[in-house]
Amino acid sequence: NIVRVIIMGGGRTGAAIAEALDLDDHVVTIIDRDATQFRRLAPEFNGTRVVANGMDQKDLENVGISEADAFVAVTQGDNRNYFASQLASEIYDVEHVLCRVKDPQREVIFRQLGIKTYSPTSSGATTMVAMLLGGKGS
Repeated sequence: NIVRVIIMGGGRTGAAIAEALDLDDHVVTIIDRDATQFRRLAPEFNGTRVVANGMDQKDLENVGISEADAFVAVTQGDNRNYFASQLASEIYDVEHVLCRVKDPQREVIFRQLGIKTYSPTSSGATTMVAMLLGGKGS
């Protein structure tokens, strides 16, 4: 049962995930190195906003990584997302770790290394081809 979630990356995707989980009564902490990213969060957002670096163990510990049930990495950098996801999974034993990876080749590598990944590039391409060929979403 996921209750406490840390989201690394306050961009559009991170904010959307944070708000959805917050509305579903999860305890959400969203971290970003740039405080201006939090402007995307609705005023009704009840979660915690923290300026922090998800690749820094002290920062992760300060936001409660040891008690987290889930960690989601959705910054712009594939390598940053992977590194932070690996920390959450292997050092802090977070049960549910999800890493966004834009580069499909890296997605395959990261998945082979044991990290649960999501690639908007791969998913988007698959969906668009299906739409063009008259499949789902058309």
